[in-house]
Amino acid sequence: MHPEEPEGREDDGMGDVEGRVAPEGEETQAVESLVLQRLREQFGKALREVKVWRNETTVVLSPQDLVRVCRFLRDDSDMAFDLLSDVTAVDRLQLPQSSPRFEVVYNLYSLQHGRRLRLKVRVDDGEAIPTVTGVWETANWHEREVYDLFGVAFAGHPDLRRILMPDDWEGHPLRKDYPVEASPRWWEEEPA
Repeated sequence: MHPEEPEGREDDGMGDVEGRVAPEGEETQAVESLVLQRLREQFGKALREVKVWRNETTVVLSPQDLVRVCRFLRDDSDMAFDLLSDVTAVDRLQLPQSSPRFEVVYNLYSLQHGRRLRLKVRVDDGEAIPTVTGVWETANWHEREVYDLFGVAFAGHPDLRRILMPDDWEGHPLRKDYPVEASPRWWEEEPA
């Protein structure tokens, strides 16, 4: 038992005692090092950028490397990123380094190891990203949401169509150049 732990606390099965907070970076740095070390060993130059900030790891990949890296992260027992918790996008239109325009962000979680990892893939308007629905089935709806709201296409997606907006909606409302004032005011009733 750890000296700061109150008596009677039980091990929660996650390798730590319930109620104990590890000192800043103690275990997280080792975990990040393992994940990044294994990624560098397997994929080397496919990792275009790596950032670790406030115990969060972000890896930027090229679109052509996405599926094989994701499959490795899911299937390797040391990684076991079995949950794709979210896919979203950033429209970088008005940022100083705005090319490529879109950044698609994949948030992964390993239930077995309690780790998080963020992957990013950058593409220009009109470029497609390979789908990861063959790796995580939940990507089906996540990718459809990104397509619907940003207009980023996913090559090989089994059912790429709108998921939030009506089928006849024009444009993609989370793009920075979307004409907000001109969008249909579907919530207003027509005069009688």
